Amino acid sequence: MNILASRASAIENLNKFVNKNLFEYSKLRNFDYGPDNRSNISCLSPYITHGIISELEVIKKSLNKFSFSKNEKFIQEVLWRTYWKGWLELRPSVWTDYLNELKKKREEFKENANFKNAIEGNTNIECFNEWVNELKNHNYLHNHARMWFASIWVFTLELPWQLGAEFFMKHLYDGDAAANTLGWRWVAGIQTQGKNYLASEWNIAKFTNNRFSNIKLNENAPPKTTDKTYSALNLEFNNPQSLEEKNLLIFENNLSFEISDFNTQKFKKIILIMNGNENRAIKLEEKVIRFKSQLIEDQKKRLEEKSIDCEIINLSQLQNFIQDSYSLYPTVGENLDYINNNDLKIEFLYRKLDQFSWQYCNKGFFNFKNYIPKIVTIFT
Repeated sequence: MNILASRASAIENLNKFVNKNLFEYSKLRNFDYGPDNRSNISCLSPYITHGIISELEVIKKSLNKFSFSKNEKFIQEVLWRTYWKGWLELRPSVWTDYLNELKKKREEFKENANFKNAIEGNTNIECFNEWVNELKNHNYLHNHARMWFASIWVFTLELPWQLGAEFFMKHLYDGDAAANTLGWRWVAGIQTQGKNYLASEWNIAKFTNNRFSNIKLNENAPPKTTDKTYSALNLEFNNPQSLEEKNLLIFENNLSFEISDFNTQKFKKIILIMNGNENRAIKLEEKVIRFKSQLIEDQKKRLEEKSIDCEIINLSQLQNFIQDSYSLYPTVGENLDYINNNDLKIEFLYRKLDQFSWQYCNKGFFNFKNYIPKIVTIFT
């Protein structure tokens, strides 16, 4: 794994994966060979999450190599994050309710021995302990391992999914409000109500090439339940008909202005916004904050190389810069919470991909999947 905090590294990793490993992705993607061998997956999510490279950039590169039919599974996986974001945009109270529930669970479990053992990798389940250490050391986990981890956390260790989602967000380079929160809800059985994901000994053994022993799990647990239901809101994500020459605010999810839909627009100045832990409900691990900071610095350097006036500010300074500014939309999460909680009036600019795709996020992913060929045709 080589997740360095720059667009140059993102492009290098993308090219290497497409040229060497994309062909066998569909066949090998579910295997977790450990952190020293990630050749069967792309490891691009830390970059996509921060907008260092875009979903469309990745998809176009893959289609230059192989046809859509040979790439379909990979393209679906790339667009999962687009779907999760859209689903949460239409139901933002899911995120708000999660944070409120998290506060209660923190208090309830702060002295719980099972919880302490879990986050220290000191359980009696070897593979789980290994994944805890891998998460802390590499700030990344294979997607299949994330599912196993969450299932063990919820159904074998009997810990709240809310605390597990927080643990991931603290340590993952690619953590975001949508993919992380909704993924944990899905494993627990409340995202698709009544349908949970149960890790099994045979599945872990098969897809880790029998790397682990002592895998004794609860493989018959019922789904978690909730009395809350969330209907999709009827929202529109419209951009101004014409853009004036104003400043542009950029948050941590859109850190490649040069590939944005607005890269030909003349802005007075670009202001990059760093959100440290002081304004986060979920306090991120120092390495994750540093990764974000380095990505922001890398964007600043690239802008300056193009002679674009830019500046980095802290989120707490935002109110001093919102007048005469647009902002690339930060999506539901910590940055948007700060804007809303402080009643800051900002005119957002939305990506064309999101404007088009989010209308199909009102139902489950399998419905969204039907529109993927249309999305790909329109945008590539």
